Amino acid sequence: MRSLEFTSLLLFSAIFRVILIIYGEWQDAHMEVNYTDVDYLVFSDAASLMASGDSPYKRTTYRYSPLLAFLLIPNSLIHRSWGKFIFSASDLLVGYFIHFILQQRKVPKKLCNYCVMTWLFNPFTFTIGTRGNCEPVVCAMILWIIICLMKGNVLQSAFWYGLIVHFRIYPVIYAIPMVLILDPDFFPSDQKPILKNWTAAQAERLHDGNYLYTLHNLFKCIFTRNRLIFGLVSAAVFFLITGLCYYLYGWEFLHEALLYHLTRTDPRHNFSIYFYHIYLHYGYDISVVEKLISFLPQFMVQLILIFCFSKDLPFCLFAQTVAFVAFNKVITAQYFVWFFCLLPLILPWSKMKLKWNGMLCILSWMGAQIHWLMWGYLLEFKGKNVFLELWVASLVFHAANVYVLTMVIRHHRFSLFFLGLKDAKVQKCS
Repeated sequence: MRSLEFTSLLLFSAIFRVILIIYGEWQDAHMEVNYTDVDYLVFSDAASLMASGDSPYKRTTYRYSPLLAFLLIPNSLIHRSWGKFIFSASDLLVGYFIHFILQQRKVPKKLCNYCVMTWLFNPFTFTIGTRGNCEPVVCAMILWIIICLMKGNVLQSAFWYGLIVHFRIYPVIYAIPMVLILDPDFFPSDQKPILKNWTAAQAERLHDGNYLYTLHNLFKCIFTRNRLIFGLVSAAVFFLITGLCYYLYGWEFLHEALLYHLTRTDPRHNFSIYFYHIYLHYGYDISVVEKLISFLPQFMVQLILIFCFSKDLPFCLFAQTVAFVAFNKVITAQYFVWFFCLLPLILPWSKMKLKWNGMLCILSWMGAQIHWLMWGYLLEFKGKNVFLELWVASLVFHAANVYVLTMVIRHHRFSLFFLGLKDAKVQKCS
């Protein structure tokens, strides 16, 4: 009966998304404001160029892997909404993967369904795919990598990790915690890490980490077989695919798909605290060093989060993603999907109640975003000179993100990755 409830949720979500895609076609044809994301038009144009034998990078502002354009070639052969169905199917796959991971971690089935609903019926998520944004594909692959790690499939997780970093570079921030989790104690030589075999005593021993190593043993502990496999295979996949794309499309690919994102400056549609500085210096020559220095706060925060929470892998990835987005030079609404797909994986371990702390977090985050959108509307649609006000709104939104992340950390019950909900003990970051 419980599985039927989840199947019904998935089926209803699929029908709902099909209706939204059909409605989007109608709105695009009859209303001034399009439902379809502007990026989807860019994807489609690049796919059309690739189908005709040209470089997808002849389409200005196409700054993604050629794999995305290849995936959407049927847009020009079958129907222009092909990509929307692919992205929405990935959206549903994310819901399925969330349910599977939570079940493997022994979360009660009813609670699993509630957690899945926070993804399937989140307005940010069900609109992102139906409007033609590719982020659900990335989210699905990230969750699949987590599943592979849970099952002990190191080779497969490494392959998909190398592929997804090529496809969308931001998951590179997950490299260290994924490598750290590949400890010999997590992956015994004689068997895969079956969840039910983990005991509280093992968790206590691993969490305390009171080991005395010689230099030789320390080296062996760091450079384990599984860690080497993961690192070498994922790097090989990344460089192989990137090298092939470079061979086909040259420097244009390398710059637009990878290097551009390191020095990207965006004076509009940007929630970032760096927005006003970017606006004031837009069009001026800014050194690469100055562009890259903004990554320093991100890097420091990432290291702190990794070494505090890496053994609780889903929570670590969630905290990393929220912090990465909050401190990024460029923030758009589609980035929020990156951590929304990880949120259901940590909800069963949260001590935060919807009333009052939970509601306060939701209202703070939503309120700060609506406040920003109000000023953004005045700038974009009314042509008002509200750049300073918009920057202040960006600071408020940044503060809201930091506040919410702090509250989530304070109310989280830390649990090692291979412990289920029923087995987990309340743990503190040491």
